[in-house]
Amino acid sequence: MVVDKPKGPRSIALVGPYSSGKTTLLEAILHICNETDRKGSVTAGTSCGDSSKEARERQMSVEVNTAHAHYLDDDFTILDCPGSIEFFQETENALTGVDAAVVVCEPDKDRVLTLSPLLKTLQERGLPTFIFVNKMDKAYGSVHDLFNSLQAVTDRALVLRQVPIFKDNIISGYVDLASERAYVYKEGEASRIIDLPPEMAEEEGTSRFAMLEKLADFDDHLMEELLEDIEPEREEIYALLQNDLREGLVTPVFLGSAENDSGVRRLLKALRHEVPAADVAATRAGFDAASDQPVAQILKTYMSSQGGKLSLARIWSGEIKDGDSFAIGRIGGIFRLQGAKSEKLDRAGPGEIVAFGRLDEARTGDVLMSDKTINSPAEAVLPPVYSIALVPEKRDDEVKLSAVLSKILEEDNSLRAEHKQETQELILWGQGEIHLNVALDRMRNKYGLNVKSRRPKVAYKEAIRKAATQHARYKKQSGGHGQFGDVHIEIKPLPRGSGFNFEEKIVGGSVPRQYIPAVEHGVKEYLAEGPLGFPVVDVSVTLFDGQFHSVDSSENSFRSAARIAMSEGMPKCDPVLLEPIYKVEISMPSEHTSKVNSIVSGRRGQILGFDARDGWEGWDVLVAMIPESEVHDLIVDLRSATLGVGTYRSEFDHLQELTGQYAEKVLQNRN
Repeated sequence: MVVDKPKGPRSIALVGPYSSGKTTLLEAILHICNETDRKGSVTAGTSCGDSSKEARERQMSVEVNTAHAHYLDDDFTILDCPGSIEFFQETENALTGVDAAVVVCEPDKDRVLTLSPLLKTLQERGLPTFIFVNKMDKAYGSVHDLFNSLQAVTDRALVLRQVPIFKDNIISGYVDLASERAYVYKEGEASRIIDLPPEMAEEEGTSRFAMLEKLADFDDHLMEELLEDIEPEREEIYALLQNDLREGLVTPVFLGSAENDSGVRRLLKALRHEVPAADVAATRAGFDAASDQPVAQILKTYMSSQGGKLSLARIWSGEIKDGDSFAIGRIGGIFRLQGAKSEKLDRAGPGEIVAFGRLDEARTGDVLMSDKTINSPAEAVLPPVYSIALVPEKRDDEVKLSAVLSKILEEDNSLRAEHKQETQELILWGQGEIHLNVALDRMRNKYGLNVKSRRPKVAYKEAIRKAATQHARYKKQSGGHGQFGDVHIEIKPLPRGSGFNFEEKIVGGSVPRQYIPAVEHGVKEYLAEGPLGFPVVDVSVTLFDGQFHSVDSSENSFRSAARIAMSEGMPKCDPVLLEPIYKVEISMPSEHTSKVNSIVSGRRGQILGFDARDGWEGWDVLVAMIPESEVHDLIVDLRSATLGVGTYRSEFDHLQELTGQYAEKVLQNRN
């Protein structure tokens, strides 16, 4: 069986949890491929990626970093994705345009659960996936125990491709199970081939047979060979590994240490031989790579402080030249990115990931063609789970804030801004506290705008429990015409959710018809802030009598009379505070469900029920009603209790009476 090595440019996403060493792996790859003179360091602030001030200060990736590497005769674009769950939207966007993903993780079986959502996403996308267990020089425990823990969090069959060689309790090399060759690590150099240590023979044989059994689950011929004790040809094994990876049947697992360059070259060789050609990803995305029609999809938007814009794009088909036009505009430059640096290109073709300049109308996720643009669907963006209210430090900066926000939102499509009418606040939504703090830092560092933030106000309302009638007169005499308005109103509570209702039952013209709308207007003005200090809802007001003066009555006088009647009558109606209640759907691993129950109960939540999460083995979904005031930082506790993987969706459900000490506290803070 002959293995045809894929040809042409390919792209790889480095993904994995925070601190797993993705950026260190990228630096090792770039150095091995002679793209850098010396290997950069995250801690020293010399890495090719993570060049922004926000990333340097936190020593963590806060956006996708792009680099190019040439290994032997193959070109790769590498997208180094943030590890923090708060920046997972960046990863989601990048995965749209790559040929394969390398999941980087630490050799800690107790933290394997953090990979679960990521591995599920990769499987749902049908994306060929490798696992690189990093930091093996600091590993403890059994590799096979770690492997079994990894297998427990993914439905794809894992194939262990290497077993480590130990010397004096330190990993000194590995045995490649496909080639049956043993290698010893040489720091900063390629591994050197050695004879298989005799003490490794039994473990190597057992591990290799386990790998072949996994492959035989998807190939009858190999299964027959194993049953008949026939040793399969090496080319057959490599062909099955390549095909099963492409089909999403298996996920190969490699071992190494990016910091010491250990195992990185072996990973590169696997990427070179096994990552499918670019046309496979194009087909998966619904495009024909052989077409001459230029088609590109935006994976990431970068904005400079001067307002310049770069749109990182995967070219699905056709050749694109500098100066060509899409339906949304003309390209103002094609660039290959290497961290913060860029190289200008004349053209780019299928499979490449490049940046387009000056496509002002392009948005992350958009598919660009010469005759049309396919916009990214709204459901492609993760729902927000944390919010802050924004206030510019200088009042004169309010207009500038609006302009800067539009650029920040364009660069990071998982941010969302809204003006909350009920509380008159500008709210910025995102994926967590760090995520929003990075956005504030960008406003300051990139655009020179200092913005203060605070916890958003809760949109409390108030209602009444009983009815009352009220008479009010507004009378004012001054030079010339005076003002006179006299009304009798009845105020009644309505069922929850009814809103506001105004009626008039005037008989005999005691209030002329032209003044009745003014009475309603006055009532509504008062309802904006009731006796407890909050907007009033679920109330009915009926105008049933009144008096007027043929000269002094006016719309203004009747509006004022209505406000007086409401201000005097509403306190008699037993006003009560209402708080917004949200329906919250929480997803978490089953082993943490009891912790989440306690969190919900501690936040005055009412648990409605549980269910297994559809398509997620070992995960639960809890549905509860939780007050809005308790939902604000719910994500912080959820992530803390679930190794960072718990999440939720919420939507407003109803208003509910709030009494006792909680109501007293709200009213005290209001005053």
